[in-house]
Amino acid sequence: MDGDKGADFILRKEGVLRYLIHGKIARSPEVIHSFLAVPREEFVPPTLRDHAYDDCPLPIGYGQTISAIHMVVIMNEALELKRGQKVLEIGAGSGYHAALVAEIVGREGHVFTIEIVPELVEFARENLKRTGYADRVTVIHGDGSVGYPKEAPYDRILVTAAAPGVPKPLLEQLKPEGIMVIPAGTIYLGQQLLKIRKAADGSITEEDLGSVAFVPLRGKEGWRL
Repeated sequence: MDGDKGADFILRKEGVLRYLIHGKIARSPEVIHSFLAVPREEFVPPTLRDHAYDDCPLPIGYGQTISAIHMVVIMNEALELKRGQKVLEIGAGSGYHAALVAEIVGREGHVFTIEIVPELVEFARENLKRTGYADRVTVIHGDGSVGYPKEAPYDRILVTAAAPGVPKPLLEQLKPEGIMVIPAGTIYLGQQLLKIRKAADGSITEEDLGSVAFVPLRGKEGWRL
């Protein structure tokens, strides 16, 4: 990477982080460290590298986006991630969100991320390999709306596309005392970000974290597009 460009990315990243901390969006040391550690510019299309630290969604092709920085941080704070956890992500996209989660759960943990678009599966794998996260993140091509039973149960489940409701298979694959964060609602507007806890006895509670706008979750338990 060009030295001047690398320094510019660092300055932009630090500026975004100051805003996130001032707004009490980024609060935990783990989430702050992960944001500083993972280079977002390596997870966007080359033509958009100069916009890597704009706090907005960016297109990554095939009708998909990399989420706005503040939204990724909000979701990671809500997940209450800890070292050593096994995490399922629905919607790998470019691999950026999975890399942030992997940075927090460490080499003792693991992230399984499912992507329905085959071209993005390869894009995510390449990005994760180049940035050193391939050993902590497994990218799977498939229908994420039904989860990934092979590795269940999971300590945490992260859904990065909006579902009509909370998919039953994902609830079943969440460990007791686990947390899921998922946008749900209508197909484009009227979505709410939900934080779901499964108690030790299997009972479910939901917390509404506010209105959001995500691309639709495709698949058997999502939208039939």
